[in-house]
Amino acid sequence: MKGIILAGGSGTRLDPLTRVVSKQLLPVYDKPMIYYPLSTLMLAGVREILVISTPTDLPDFRRLLGTGAELGLEITYAEQPSPDGLAQAFVIGADHIGDSASALVLGDNIFHGPGFSGMLHRSIEGLNSGDGCVLFGYPVRDPQRYGVGEADPQGRLISIEEKPAAPRSDRAITGLYLYDQQVVDIARSVHPSARGELEITDVNRVYMQQGSARLVDLGRGFAWLDTGTHESLLEAADYVRVLENRQGVRIACVEEVALRMGFIDADACHKLGERYGASGYDAYVMEVAATF
Repeated sequence: MKGIILAGGSGTRLDPLTRVVSKQLLPVYDKPMIYYPLSTLMLAGVREILVISTPTDLPDFRRLLGTGAELGLEITYAEQPSPDGLAQAFVIGADHIGDSASALVLGDNIFHGPGFSGMLHRSIEGLNSGDGCVLFGYPVRDPQRYGVGEADPQGRLISIEEKPAAPRSDRAITGLYLYDQQVVDIARSVHPSARGELEITDVNRVYMQQGSARLVDLGRGFAWLDTGTHESLLEAADYVRVLENRQGVRIACVEEVALRMGFIDADACHKLGERYGASGYDAYVMEVAATF
């Protein structure tokens, strides 16, 4: 499976913070925002990852992540000159995806909860047994603000609407999407919406009409955080801070994830910890390596 992180856009809802830096490079407590979606793909076992961003911001992502080799990854980069819809990621990333299944995660979405890696692996297995598309739903109090999905008792997606006035469920569609090998062709066949964008909802609707779209409920006890506003960015940082300080573990520490997923060994992990300054992050990475 190939992975894509969509980290484009202008981040206008976070002005003036985003006047000189990409939204996805802003800190969420103790690490750059992009570490969180990157760790999501890593937990799914994805090692070939394409980062899509603006021509202005791509050099900063390259400086931060490099080739990914130190983490046992292969990270490449592509430009999205203008934000023309989420589904455009598959058109831009067509060569990267090739004939593989793919996972798209939005660069400002944070996922955290028990058994997440296992859930991801089971969902990916579903792509090999009849599922063409796997979406992840999250219960919200105000579904009118989101794309909303409805599933039958077997988990098959039976309706999907964008910001409906009368929602048929309270399940918001989160910014994590798994697809089979058809997705590039489907994305290319989608027509721009009234706002001139290639909508991911239209891609998902094609799979739904095929009867091959599944909605996985993240459910109670799971955290899905969107960091697109000043308030939500602060809430996400507070969530990470409280859990890390109380439990003594780091959320989305990509070095630890790489070690536990078997992408790198303990010696490599320890060396990665040594490159950081005395922020506490360095000590944590080296301790994880020493006790692994």
